[in-house]
Amino acid sequence: MSQTISRKIAQFAVNLRYEDLTDAAVNEVKRYLYDSIGCAYGGYHTKDVNILRIIYTGMGGREEAALIGFGDRMPAVNATLVNSLMIRALDFNDIYWKEDPSHPSDVIPAALAVGEMVNASMKDVIVAIVLAYEFEMRLCEFAVPGVRERKWHHATLTQFVSPVVAGKLLGLTEDQMVNAIGISGCHNHTIGCPTAGMLTMMKNTVDPMAVQAGVFASLMAQKGYSGTEAVFEGKEGFMDVFGEGWDENKLIGGLGDSFKILECSMKAFPTEALTHTHITATLKVVTENDIKPDDVEEVIVTTIARACDILFDPHKYEPETRETADHSLPYCIARAILDRKITTQTFDDEKIHDPRLKEFIYKIKGEASEEFEKMFPAKQPSRVTVRTKQGKEYSVYLEYPKGDPREPMTVEDLEAKFNALSDGLLSTSARKSIKDMVFTCESMESVRNFMDKLTV
Repeated sequence: MSQTISRKIAQFAVNLRYEDLTDAAVNEVKRYLYDSIGCAYGGYHTKDVNILRIIYTGMGGREEAALIGFGDRMPAVNATLVNSLMIRALDFNDIYWKEDPSHPSDVIPAALAVGEMVNASMKDVIVAIVLAYEFEMRLCEFAVPGVRERKWHHATLTQFVSPVVAGKLLGLTEDQMVNAIGISGCHNHTIGCPTAGMLTMMKNTVDPMAVQAGVFASLMAQKGYSGTEAVFEGKEGFMDVFGEGWDENKLIGGLGDSFKILECSMKAFPTEALTHTHITATLKVVTENDIKPDDVEEVIVTTIARACDILFDPHKYEPETRETADHSLPYCIARAILDRKITTQTFDDEKIHDPRLKEFIYKIKGEASEEFEKMFPAKQPSRVTVRTKQGKEYSVYLEYPKGDPREPMTVEDLEAKFNALSDGLLSTSARKSIKDMVFTCESMESVRNFMDKLTV
């Protein structure tokens, strides 16, 4: 009998060592860790993060792991959820989009929290983070079409990854990790509505919840709990329930030949991933031609069909919340033209309810292109055309945004992003110390010391 998918994943994860990693993969881990910590500082003051923090500090429990920035200590399972939401809260963390989208850094807190719980070294944490990216990204190519096109959320994929990451740091055996994957994979399928229509706090919370559930599943497996081994390919398993269309080789073929983390993208804007090329093109056409908002008659954004469906639905023309606004292409394009920039402040209440926006946003129109559809996901094409009241027309075409592996963010770009996100929380010297620590973290023998140094 051939081995199950979950067993092949477990075998690779259990056997992967720090010495197996390439220098390039280790460097990318540090870049994404630095970026994610910056995003967590950006989420420090958000309402959703602080609701969860209040709940969990009130519950108490064993002081196993710290919250980024706050320094509160709590059970690792609980710290995982809060830290993952902190990274996710502003929708500014990384992105990988093939058949499905995902934000692999959502899973980093599973490595940090469980690493603290067992007092692992940062080398151990780095290996676990490589696994997080490896399987989160491979799962984005497993379903053809993706689960998002089947009306499910990508947290459905994360449920299979988090137990691998946590289990690696817990030192699970192959059998235990198979059980952990089966435990988590039985109960964390997430429907698509958190990212459809009028968005709520759940838009950024469902994936952290899947991360948390995977940590708990690995703890259950460590104590002897069993889970369904054929959770992927078995009767009424993931593949059976979700229907036809799977590329098994994309999930488990060639493991260890290279590392997927090298293919992930960072975000230059705190917005939904499909907005980025369009925002970049808009800023380019407006600044290069010095187009003033009062001159604009109409803006046509040519994109792929799913971007029109997700980002141009009627709710996106009347956003009331940050969560809806940062997933609204009309809003993002309008603000890019009005402000000539997109930052975390773009989604403050006064910007969302700006009287100028209410009229201007309806000048932004989307059109789907069959040609662009054929190019995606290898490319993320955008054409932004601005027609002015003077009868002139200006257009810019781009195929991928800043942050894509083909146009990566530099260390200087990352530092500027980190500094902006941590503004008001960290001194200049503290920012430098954290940057230096992250980029030399493989020498640290204790993740607890690493986390302690992140407290503001």
